[in-house]
Amino acid sequence: MTLFEDLTWRGIVHQVTHEELAAELEKGPMTLYCGFDPTADSLHIGHLLPALGLARFQRAGHAPIALVGGGTGLIGDPSGKSDERSLLTKEQVEANVAGIRRQLEQFLDFEGAHAATLRNNADWLCGLPLLDFLRDIGKHFSVNAMLTKDSVRQRLEDREHGISYTEFSYSLLQAYDFLHLCGQHDCRLQIGGSDQWGNIVAGMDLTRRLLRKDTYGLTFPLITKADGTKFGKTESGSVWLDPGRTSPYRFYQFWINQADADTPRLIRFFTFLDHEAIAELDRAVAEEPHKRAAQRRLAEETTRMVHGAAALANAVKASDALFGGDLRGLDQATLEDVFSEAPSATLPRAALGGDRLLLDALVEAGVFSSKGEVRRLVKNGGLYLNNERIDAEDAKLTPAACLAGDIAVVRTGKRNYHLLRFTA
Repeated sequence: MTLFEDLTWRGIVHQVTHEELAAELEKGPMTLYCGFDPTADSLHIGHLLPALGLARFQRAGHAPIALVGGGTGLIGDPSGKSDERSLLTKEQVEANVAGIRRQLEQFLDFEGAHAATLRNNADWLCGLPLLDFLRDIGKHFSVNAMLTKDSVRQRLEDREHGISYTEFSYSLLQAYDFLHLCGQHDCRLQIGGSDQWGNIVAGMDLTRRLLRKDTYGLTFPLITKADGTKFGKTESGSVWLDPGRTSPYRFYQFWINQADADTPRLIRFFTFLDHEAIAELDRAVAEEPHKRAAQRRLAEETTRMVHGAAALANAVKASDALFGGDLRGLDQATLEDVFSEAPSATLPRAALGGDRLLLDALVEAGVFSSKGEVRRLVKNGGLYLNNERIDAEDAKLTPAACLAGDIAVVRTGKRNYHLLRFTA
């Protein structure tokens, strides 16, 4: 199966400018690029599909350029935005570019025969003389045509906010990127999200006019859930690739909690599993959805790819902890993350040791209202400390109860948790 056939089978191809692109890709290595807007110091999972798109092309023998918009990031892309972006300082953009560069290195190979290249369009855009740009580039753009673009038209219809000339000019700068990369690196293909179609076509037209070269464009679909809501958002906001913004545990949980209706498509988009393995997971979703085998495999593949094997192992262990698994070995940050929604109480560290009964400490901390309630739970086998069942009413509270960060986890029933924190 060819690269284009595989992309089509996975549902990754949304639009393509030329039907002959599939044949062109089979003639030999082609240089292509995808741009990433540095509005933050981390990519989120909305960027994961195009990043993996570059990786798929590289694995098929093509040479990808990951373009970070250090120049265009100072302007802001109006595509998909109802309001004007807040302009970032040069220092903010440079810091964001550095963060994104580190993350892209996780997906692309920057060594070898078909090595990927990282470029920053600030290198050529920030030194452009304004009058030269307007004369040599601006004259090739029709304002009439630009006004018909969805990203511009929607903003113009909003009389309260409108669109500034700054953002209106964005498509010229992105088109110039394609021109520059084609001239300097013989880059002939741009890929991106479906909202970039107009910008891609503008760049192709400019390249054709000034370099007399044939170029191509390919876009990926906008990902939505089966219920029509936007993919990649949670109640707490975007799901980031930076573990400091979205922990590996939360990242893993995001994928494992996907609905059955969405999982087969997401596996095709976000993993490199072969067709046979995906077909087997499709069968599992259809015939044994309660086992959630497909969701687990999706979560494992994406978490390992973004955060590494060690982080995946920790995320799996933390996830198992919610169902009675071993809590020891989890670090404090992970424990806090896993039980962030559980109520908590604080006891002095002096409460540990001696002849202090566990039931006395639990009542003192307010976990239970009376000793009788604790005794009934113990008698019925329903009280757990750090997921280990308490069988004796006279069980002591010892230093061994402390997990990382001087935390102990009390559980009643299957998933009713309460944290105990011990302080000096």
